Formats: sequence, C-alpha cells, structure tokens
Amino acid sequence: MSGIWPPDVGGPASHAPEVASFLLARGHEVEALTTASSAPAPEPYPVSFVSRSLPPGLRHAAGVRLVAARARRAEVVYTTGMLGRSSLGCLLARTPYVVKLTADPAYERARRLHLWRGSLEEFQRRAGPASLPLRLARDGDLRRAAHVVTPSSFLAELALGWGVARERTSVLPNPTPPLPELPAREELRRRFGIERPTLAFAGRLTAQKSLRVGIEAARAAGVELLIAGEGPERAELEQLGHARFLGPLSRGRVLELFAAADAALLCSAWENFPHVLVEALAVGTPVIATSVGGVAEVVRDGENGLLVPPGDPAALSEAISRFFSSEPLAAALRAAAAPSVARFGPDQVYAELEQILVRAAA
Repeated sequence: MSGIWPPDVGGPASHAPEVASFLLARGHEVEALTTASSAPAPEPYPVSFVSRSLPPGLRHAAGVRLVAARARRAEVVYTTGMLGRSSLGCLLARTPYVVKLTADPAYERARRLHLWRGSLEEFQRRAGPASLPLRLARDGDLRRAAHVVTPSSFLAELALGWGVARERTSVLPNPTPPLPELPAREELRRRFGIERPTLAFAGRLTAQKSLRVGIEAARAAGVELLIAGEGPERAELEQLGHARFLGPLSRGRVLELFAAADAALLCSAWENFPHVLVEALAVGTPVIATSVGGVAEVVRDGENGLLVPPGDPAALSEAISRFFSSEPLAAALRAAAAPSVARFGPDQVYAELEQILVRAAA
C-alpha cells in the first residue's frame, strides 16, 4: 500500500516500487495498491488503484474495500501510507500488516485541519482535546500492526511513546537509490543551465518544507536555487521570485540535478528521514539542512553537510555563505558525502525488510 506512486513525486513513490521489484525478484508474489489520478503504468506485477477523483469519504471507503479484498489473498500487507485505510482493511481481512512509519499521522492531519500550528515535538506534549480522535486512531492503527518500521531512531522513539511495543519496532534507514551512469558534472550543469553557485531542492512543495525560508536564505546569500517538485504551495512560492522552478522530475533526473548542484538544500520545519538526503549524498553532493527529526542521523554537521535550526533564515543564509566562501570546507564535505551513506545499500536494507515481512506473515 502506498498513497503515492509514479509519476507522483515523493519518497514513498520511489520506495514502494523499489520494494515491490525487490520482493518480486526474490520469488514473492507481489501486488501494489495506491491512489492515482489515472491508471498507473504497467509493472511486472498487478497495480490496483483508487481514483483520486472520488470525493474524500467515498475515496476512503473504496480504499478500505480494495485493501480488504486484496488482503484476503495475501499473507501479509506492507503499507507505506494510508495508515487508517490499510489498518481497517487488514482488520476486515484478518491479515497481518507491517507499517513503514514516515511521520506522525496525527500531527500531519492536525496541521491540515488547522487544529495545531506548533512543532512536532510540542504536539507530543501539549496537543489538546481537538486532536485526541486523531491521536487515538493513530495509536490504535500502529498497536495493531504486526511490526512498525521507521527510517529514524527519532521517529521510533515517538512510536514507543504512542504504545507500540519495542519488540515490534525496527529502524531501517531509507536506502541509497540505484545509481545510473551519470554524465560528467560539467555536462549536467550545462543541461540544467547552471552557471553560478547553486543549491538544489527536490520534493513536495508543502508547508512542511518551509521553502519560503529557503528562498529567502538563498537570496540573502546570493546563490541560485533550483526547485524540483510540485505541490500546493508552488504558485505562492513562485511569486517570491529568485528561485527557478523545474516542475516534477523523475528520480533519475533528480539524481542528475543533485549531482549538478554544489549542495542540496533541505529547510523543512519538521521531518523524519527524507529520501532526498540519501539521494543527494549518494551522488556526492553535501547537504545544507535544518536539524529536525531524524535529519541529524544522516547529515553530520561539518562532516557531510551543515545543520542549522529550523525557521531561521539568517542562520540558514549564514551556513550557505560559509559553504560557498570556503572551498576547503566544500571540498571536504563533498568528499565525505557518498561514503557517509555507503552503509544504506538497498540490498541490505530491503533484505532486512523482507525478513520482517516473512516473520509477520508467519
């Protein structure tokens, strides 16, 4: 189960097809379920979808029915999104499910419904009664799971606080992507029209990514910012000027963009363990990021990137200026980038996930 699927942009849209292909190659029968605006491209395995054109209530009901119908034929369900629909569908089918938890779903929904405006950490301590139904639903869905996988220790600790048993919790980092044969960096810079110091961002253009702060910081530091992706904030962000918007790119093109840029930018207000961090570092590009969630578990300040507090354009601009004004610093971070994520190889990560799924099915 994945809420997004190619050609959608985002970590789950990359992760879910990779897991499906890995499991298929290992001899397992695989079927993917998602939501989509139109029929997904054919894969070597079935891909079923619920149309996003349905009204929210009907779309959720259709998702539950689809999960239940397919889960009855499966030994285990692996869900990377649509937690409530996956949980209820598997409950109806009496099929165990494993959750890849990438965020606090109660916090995300509370933000969307304007029930909460504070930080993720404050939400854990101070969330009021308005968000109680969301938190109870989250806790119930996760406690019923056969296993909960998180990409960061940060999120694993949160899940333990929600009542998930430690023995049913594992930390599995997001793996490095399969790296294509990339053209020379000079050629990539020419293709993207890069002629001066440049930062690159890739991802959903949402409030979480706090790109207003990133654009302001890049402008103050006098460096170019290329933004790949789509999302509800794009129109407003384009009105700010300075940044160049590339629209949604395939994962291969995102890797090329990161390889062409001098550094990757992540200015999020809250995060877990974004796929883009591993993607940028894997192609040898250091990251300038806000120290939120599990980011510091992969980006080490002064080693393979620079970290700053969230929501501080001045601190972010200072870090950007420091990176571009010191070639020895930039060179050292660049040299350490790819080796720092060598331990996140996909074969190792997905083999461990396979064993978790096999145990859950048993």
